[in-house]
Amino acid sequence: MLRGDYSLRGFSYIWMFPIYGAAFLLEPVHESIRGLKWPARGMIWVLVIFAMEFASGLIIKMAVGRIPWDYSGHSPYSVGGLIRLDYAPVWFVVGLLFEQAHEFLKKLLR
Repeated sequence: MLRGDYSLRGFSYIWMFPIYGAAFLLEPVHESIRGLKWPARGMIWVLVIFAMEFASGLIIKMAVGRIPWDYSGHSPYSVGGLIRLDYAPVWFVVGLLFEQAHEFLKKLLR
């Protein structure tokens, strides 16, 4: 878009389909932490998302030898190139937004 191309073309990896599909695992997490205060829930989301990103990245790295989102050399907060600890605030907010989206979809499907 910055170069005047508004076609929004991009590329991805087939590996990402099962990773994105694993988002269904977030619903039971949400149900089990529903009664906690939002700061605790946000921290749990950070841990869950980091764990999923780390595990899926490690599996892909073991299978293929590299990962699509290799953070090596991009941040001093990178852990094995698989996750970036400085993304914790983003995942905190995203997790809480997932909860809102989940609630909206539940109401929509009733």
